[in-house]
Amino acid sequence: MKLMKRFLLLLACSGAFACAAELATVHTVYLLPMSRGMDQFLASRLTNGHVLQVVTDPKLADVILSDHIGEGFEAQMAALFPPPAPPKPAAPAAPATPPPAATASASTSPMAMFTDPTNKAANPAMSSSFSRTRGTIFLVDAKSHEVLWSVYDPPKSTTGKSLDRTATDIVSRLKRDMNKK
Repeated sequence: MKLMKRFLLLLACSGAFACAAELATVHTVYLLPMSRGMDQFLASRLTNGHVLQVVTDPKLADVILSDHIGEGFEAQMAALFPPPAPPKPAAPAAPATPPPAATASASTSPMAMFTDPTNKAANPAMSSSFSRTRGTIFLVDAKSHEVLWSVYDPPKSTTGKSLDRTATDIVSRLKRDMNKK
């Protein structure tokens, strides 16, 4: 039993060191818009504390700072970093068209109106288990989309003074965790 506890402690410590090693390689950050303007307070504190260089071009960032993850976050990342266009296929063969009678009967059949529409719009906020949680900040690797660091520190109120105090606390935690070796 003692051996198992030692192994788990060693595993936990190695995970903390690996996270600190990943954070040590981070130099530039891009901040996604956050609720209540928290991104502006964090940008100010990150810059003034010389913790990370804040960039306005996401392509220059090592990491992304966000207050949400999930499908909405992935949609924002896809907009910031669009995937390369797929190669154009060679000349396509003549498409086989179904007979007009088959097409007409499929679209007018009574069962067709009970099936899901093919162009149904997804609501990422409803289908994601990760929605906006007030006070949670995520530091995400820009290339791998891995969450490297996170903190939960909700502001006491929506005043500028409270948001600035919360941003100061968050940045000091990040700075402390980045300096761990």
